[in-house]
Amino acid sequence: MQQYIDGYVFPISTDKLSVYKEVVKKVAEIWKEHGAINYTENIYDDLSIEGTRSFVDVLASKENETIIFGWIIFESRDARDLAHKKVAEDKRMAEIVSPLTDKTDPIFDAERMAFGGFKPLF
Repeated sequence: MQQYIDGYVFPISTDKLSVYKEVVKKVAEIWKEHGAINYTENIYDDLSIEGTRSFVDVLASKENETIIFGWIIFESRDARDLAHKKVAEDKRMAEIVSPLTDKTDPIFDAERMAFGGFKPLF
């Protein structure tokens, strides 16, 4: 079987990056418990190559935002689907993620995230 990857990119308020980083450490462990081989999140460094659109443009990020680019690797699509189900049912996720999406002061806006599942091309 070939590995399967979930990929995503989104903006986050730069002043909330340290809080987000602590949350992601916990979230990554839960994903790994439920089948992820690897969980990686990165912050932007160089988003400008002449002739291309940057993530900043695509996401319409603001001056005070940082771009996060991440991916989760699974053994297969089936393993990924099962992990998604288990993570969604894991009560720890609700506790960890609720501060991220708190309506009064959200750290993360899922509606601004671009996401997709990817199978290998070669």
